[in-house]
Amino acid sequence: MSRRPDPGTVVSGTVVCCGLTTLDVTQVVNRLPMPNEKIVASEARLAVGGPAANAALTAAALGAPTILVTALGSGPLADIARAELMAWGVIVEDVGATGPGGRAATAGPPISTVLVTAGTGERAVVSTNLRRPPGGPEFAPAPMPEARLGEILDGAGSVLVDGHLIPTSIELCAAARDRGIPTLVDGGSHKPGLAELLAQVDAALLSDDFTWPGEHDPLDAVAARGPSLVAQSRGGDPIVVHSTSGGRTEVPVPQILANEIVDTLGAGDVLHGAWAYAVATGRWATGTDAITDAASVASRSVRFPGALGWAGINR
Repeated sequence: MSRRPDPGTVVSGTVVCCGLTTLDVTQVVNRLPMPNEKIVASEARLAVGGPAANAALTAAALGAPTILVTALGSGPLADIARAELMAWGVIVEDVGATGPGGRAATAGPPISTVLVTAGTGERAVVSTNLRRPPGGPEFAPAPMPEARLGEILDGAGSVLVDGHLIPTSIELCAAARDRGIPTLVDGGSHKPGLAELLAQVDAALLSDDFTWPGEHDPLDAVAARGPSLVAQSRGGDPIVVHSTSGGRTEVPVPQILANEIVDTLGAGDVLHGAWAYAVATGRWATGTDAITDAASVASRSVRFPGALGWAGINR
C-alpha cells in the first residue's frame, strides 16, 4: 500500500531517476536535407541524452543529490556516457553492466542522431533502443536485491521513471511507495508494461503526443490505472492537470518569443527533471506547484543550445 505524503508534508532528498540513457550526436543545420543531398552543419555536439539521463542531469544542475538507474553496459560508448554523468555529480547505478556469465548485458547505450534547425530550434531525431550484445540474450535487467533497493532509496525525495526498463522501474516504484516516497512517471509514449507500472505511480506527466491505444482521453486512461494526478504538456500552451480530487485545471507556461527559441531538444526531459526536483524539495502538497516550477525551468531551457545549456553546462 502506498504511504504517499499527507498534504503539507515537506519532502526533501535525493532525486532517483530510472530509465534510458543515450549518446546524442547533434548537428545544427539551416534546414533539413532533401533525399540524396549532403549539407554542412554549423555546429556538432556529442553528449549524453535520453529522458531519464537528461532528467537526472537537470535535477543535479538544480542542486539535488541525484542517482540514475540505467543500462549502459561496457565498452567505449558506455565509458563516455558514464564519465559525463559522473562529471556532473550524477551517481550511476548500471543495471546493464553484467548479464549471464558475467558478460555485458547491453551493447552500450543507444545512439541518437539529432538535427536541430537553426532559427526555429526544431529538432528531428533518429534513435535506437537498448540492444543486446551480438549472440547474447535479449536484454532484460535482473531483479534488484532488496538491500540494494534500500540503499538507492535511502534519503530519496522523489523517484522518476521514464517507461523504459519497466521491470526495474516497477521494483523501484513499489519499494519507494512502501517508504512514502513520491513516485512519478515521464509519459513520453505508451509502452508495453506501462499499465503495471502506473499501478505503482503517484503522478504522471505526459507528453503532448502521448496516446493510450483504444482510449479517447489519455489523461482519463492514465488516471484510471493508478496515478492520483495526471498532467499533459502541450508545448508552449498551458499544461492540463487532471486530479482525482480536484477535477481539471491548467498550469500556465511562460511564453517564449519565436526568435528567442534556440533549441527544443530535451525540453521535455528538463520539464520532468525539474518536476522531480521540485517534488523532492517539498512542492508535493498541491501537485500543480511542482509542475509550475518545472514549466519555468523548461521554458528557459529552449533559449539555449542542448538540454543543459540553460544551466551553463556546455555539452
